[in-house]
Amino acid sequence: MIQKITLPNGLRLVYEHIPHVRSVSLGLWLGVGSRFETAAESGASHFIEHLLFKGTATRSATELAEEMDQLGGQINAFTTKECTCFYGRVLDQNLRRTVDLLADIFLRSRFSDADIEAEQKIISEEIDMYEDSPEDLVSDVLIDSVFAPNALSMPVLGTKASLAGLTRDSLLTYKSAHYTPGRLVIAISGNFTEADLDYIRTIFAAMPPGSATSPEAAIYTPGLVLRKKSIEQNHLCLLLPGLATDSEDRYAGQLLNNILGGGISSRLFQTVREQHGLCYNVYSFGVSFQELGLLGVYAALGSETEEKALGLILAILRDLRDKGVTPGELDRARDQVKSNILMSLESTSARMNTLGKNELTRGHIPTPEETITRYDAVTLDSIRTLAERLIDFNRLSFSAVGEVADEAKYRKLLSL
Repeated sequence: MIQKITLPNGLRLVYEHIPHVRSVSLGLWLGVGSRFETAAESGASHFIEHLLFKGTATRSATELAEEMDQLGGQINAFTTKECTCFYGRVLDQNLRRTVDLLADIFLRSRFSDADIEAEQKIISEEIDMYEDSPEDLVSDVLIDSVFAPNALSMPVLGTKASLAGLTRDSLLTYKSAHYTPGRLVIAISGNFTEADLDYIRTIFAAMPPGSATSPEAAIYTPGLVLRKKSIEQNHLCLLLPGLATDSEDRYAGQLLNNILGGGISSRLFQTVREQHGLCYNVYSFGVSFQELGLLGVYAALGSETEEKALGLILAILRDLRDKGVTPGELDRARDQVKSNILMSLESTSARMNTLGKNELTRGHIPTPEETITRYDAVTLDSIRTLAERLIDFNRLSFSAVGEVADEAKYRKLLSL
């Protein structure tokens, strides 16, 4: 059974006891990411995530690394545009040591000038790594473009120029403003005791309360971005407005996405790859934020086949909008999603992620049974109505990375 405790300082603790397993997963989910930053702070959320592993008042970076390895399992972190998460999956006997370690880095990191200088270099290398990953780059530059000048357009990693401007004082000021208990959800799934929960509450109850501000709402504006790179394939991305995180249509949206390009039986995969042999990799994806979202299509192919491929992709989107989906497609997509939900119940990590993400972004954690009921309620008509609303070619955005053609050609192909 999923349970929730809210501490006097505003911190939320959500947990699910699973006594028949030996593992436990713990996540510190913080409602802050790159969209909470100013231009001068760009990259601060991700930078701080890195710095917290560089040493604390009681542990050096080496000691942190050695203790993490000794605990076994997995301890790591990630930053997105809207959240930062520190997490671990360990044996139940190691839960309190993991809590101690994560609390230490979260509450008592040292932020030394030497660590900041070293980490600036490391994140600069990370920026270069993403520049060398065209599959990531083609979607990131387009997502950033359609939300400019809102903070949602700023890259999670920041830029090399913004990183150079981040100092110990500015990072600590940012952390003090945003690492507050009202923004924090601690999620636990697996084998633990009531005493373990008390231990966690005692440690984090000491966090002083702080105010939580909401970021400025973003607006989607269609865009076109071309990035010349000397690589063998052209990487293409098409975007349309999608669904917000808490949209009532998100269940229909997930099934629509699966039918469009979510698997090997999807329309994109079967048509563009299997029937016409135009590419190796093609798929669709959804991205959701607090107030709006995106529906995207990605493909990687040779420049000589991109014109035909784009024509097929547009035709698939048009057919989905005009005719909806078939009963067989809906049944397959629904069975696929439901199977993934049920199989994820065997993983304490997946269950913890569900607890933390839902509580942080929606303030409600549906049970697996509730979620499956919502997918079962999706009809052919509801998917068609949603497709008619989302697939609006007047709002289409496009990006390409590689040996790209001139802008006029793409505008003509896409009727932009």
